[in-house]
Amino acid sequence: MSETDPESFQYDAAVDPGEKRQFRYEVGETYLGDAVEIPVTVINGEHDGPHVVMTAAVHGDELNGVKVLQEVADRYTPHEIHGTLVLLHVVNVPGYQAQQRYLPIYDQDLNRSFPGKERSNTAGRMAHHVYQQFISKCDLGLDFHTSTRNRTTMYHARADVGNPDVEHLAEVFGTNVILSGEGDDGSLRAVATRNGTPTITIEMGKAHRFQPALIEKALDGVENVLADYGVYPDGDVSEPSWRKVMGPTEEKRWIRADTGGLVEMQWGPSPLVHEGDPICTISDHFKDEEHVVEAPFTGLIVGVLENPVALPGHPICHLVRITPETREEIEREITQGEFDGYRSYGQRWMADDEEAE
Repeated sequence: MSETDPESFQYDAAVDPGEKRQFRYEVGETYLGDAVEIPVTVINGEHDGPHVVMTAAVHGDELNGVKVLQEVADRYTPHEIHGTLVLLHVVNVPGYQAQQRYLPIYDQDLNRSFPGKERSNTAGRMAHHVYQQFISKCDLGLDFHTSTRNRTTMYHARADVGNPDVEHLAEVFGTNVILSGEGDDGSLRAVATRNGTPTITIEMGKAHRFQPALIEKALDGVENVLADYGVYPDGDVSEPSWRKVMGPTEEKRWIRADTGGLVEMQWGPSPLVHEGDPICTISDHFKDEEHVVEAPFTGLIVGVLENPVALPGHPICHLVRITPETREEIEREITQGEFDGYRSYGQRWMADDEEAE
């Protein structure tokens, strides 16, 4: 067999070249001894190429990625694919069924449990099955997340841009904002990247819902990656008109409430705010006292509290400083209507802090 001949994708079974298989894979048991099974799609192309793994709902209430993977599974066929797509539609099935972020009962964070162990707690055992059978056998990875409840996240990527392979993957995916960092210990992307599978996290919007505008952007990003890596040669690669890579030393600040009360957001309609612009007003129930929160510097709002009440110290928004060149490009897009309906429809660009991943 030549090096260019396609091969079967092996887990504890095999998916042959030219085959698309959809199945449920057991990763644990319930209290009743019933199987906990994750839905999986493997599309093994008729042609040789990279193995690409995509994961969603590692946190069980983060649903945008679930829809992305459903569409990817439906969109691509073995005839078109050079390589293999491995789609783990819902990784945290118990959390998904309970519609909560962590594994129920014990509140274990599956995204702090990779690569897992065969003899470990529930999260560690699940992570071990998922990692060993699927993620470790792939050449690159896309891990889809949203914010946690009561917050919303800008559409952005998180990536260790100090790793050239990861940097390229993040740039090709095509988000405007990339937050640079290695990722937390035990997170899927950090472990996979460290072990030779360059992986990025895509953060997109809110928990507990589908947001069509974000889902379409993510599907474009998937096509960018598949086309650039030769997995889908018929695809197109599009580039964003501007890109901001946020390194760990660049200025970013959570703006926090100094008083408690009712929060009325005033920023917008775009995420660009200038120094001194009002971000929100916090008032008491009698509206006798009002406190206006202003932007301390010109920057991009990349994370926002959605709960309309706050206590002193509560995070209101996450603001990052931008260069004059980036500001000018955003202002150009504002005049072209790129941000029309930004706050009211899906908040298509919003980012959160590290707790979201």
